[in-house]
Amino acid sequence: MGKNTTRYVCSACGADTVQWQGQCPTCGDWNTLAVLRGVTSASGGGVRSSQAVQATAHLHRLADAAPANMNRLPSGFSELDRVLGGGWVQGGVVLIGGDPGIGKSTLLLQVAAQVAAQAPVWYLSGEESVDQIRLRAIRLGLPGSGSLANLQLICDHDLDAALLQASVTPPALLVVDSIQTVESAAGNGAAGGVTQLRECAAQIVRFAKSTGTAVVMIGHVTKDGALAGPRVLEHLVDVVLYFASDSGSRYRLVRATKNRFGAIAETAFFVMQQEGLREVRNPSAIFLARSAEAAAGSMVFVGWEGGRPLLVEVQALVDPTRFANPRRVAEGVDSNRISMLLAVLNRHGGCSLAEHDVFANVVGGITLRDTGSDLPLLLAIASSVRDRIMPRDYCAFGEVGLSGELRPVSYGEERLREAAKQGFKRALVPAANAPRQPIEGLKVIAANRVAEALQAVL
Repeated sequence: MGKNTTRYVCSACGADTVQWQGQCPTCGDWNTLAVLRGVTSASGGGVRSSQAVQATAHLHRLADAAPANMNRLPSGFSELDRVLGGGWVQGGVVLIGGDPGIGKSTLLLQVAAQVAAQAPVWYLSGEESVDQIRLRAIRLGLPGSGSLANLQLICDHDLDAALLQASVTPPALLVVDSIQTVESAAGNGAAGGVTQLRECAAQIVRFAKSTGTAVVMIGHVTKDGALAGPRVLEHLVDVVLYFASDSGSRYRLVRATKNRFGAIAETAFFVMQQEGLREVRNPSAIFLARSAEAAAGSMVFVGWEGGRPLLVEVQALVDPTRFANPRRVAEGVDSNRISMLLAVLNRHGGCSLAEHDVFANVVGGITLRDTGSDLPLLLAIASSVRDRIMPRDYCAFGEVGLSGELRPVSYGEERLREAAKQGFKRALVPAANAPRQPIEGLKVIAANRVAEALQAVL
């Protein structure tokens, strides 16, 4: 017979140990081990005898495998389809996380209504009742009949019963809102625990692969912004999406951090309105909403987000410090990158900022990860410290090296064409990014060094 034993499971990585420790021995996180009571065999486990194991696996030659007809199911939002790689994949499991109130349930209810116009959709909710979902559908302006005839609601915490019923007539899309609120009889503990999350996620993945149903699950996040629960939850699913937004902003960004069916660098832009989320097809027009009066310390950066160019305005403010140590504050850009640019500007640009506070900001609440933002940030800082207004028809991109050289970035010509399309007349780029053929309506100024770039613009 088995005997009861006490084990401790890490809520971050899912590893277990027989002794409690302050630090998880597997992932190194502190205070993440929780008690888990289970049953172990009296023999202490061990490996099963090879005679008792019957081979049931089938080998397949990849060269002989016929290409499957994996038709993607459109989500109804072209921006979301871009992030997914073309739409929902049959048998694919998507996990989407974000802060409370950011719009996860709103977006998925809108998606469910769009998909229900062409295929059956099931919406499993463990957080809301049928009446509450109906009230939200009315607020979003979703029709009460017609396209919603194929949308079925299940408001229950029992995942076993829901999947058993769904296996009889599998829907095309299953929405689980959320994975932390459902529970299975095969798992120990309450809903949202480590073992429950692992067991429920494993059951959902098996259901999706066996029936060909596309599944999207909502996951809660921690105070650090990471998905709550063990990391095995992200390993089990096919796609991991993050819903992000700047504090107080009505714009929402959906970015893929894992995607087995597409690129992970794509980003979808949405705007939150009274009637729900609306996709933004031209995000550059939003982030370029500049004031009518020109001011020093502003520069337009031609970035590359996912598979498309994106124009954003970067701003800098340089002010004499009133403290012993000057402040370096950055929003939307790495503060360490700003410190590096200040050192390069001091050594190779002739601008000493040792006694100045420097504030850098990216308009619109977007976070820049493109190294091509180095040059426009450096130009904005130099414009502010010298109190020189930058020409409004100027844009720039390029990476800055520690020796003061300007390094090229990828997709240079595509960035320049987008800048010309947005009405810019001049662009400052590294010499290696200069186009071979002239671009109509755009004068490209190439520079090799930081000093050349500052002289050309200021």
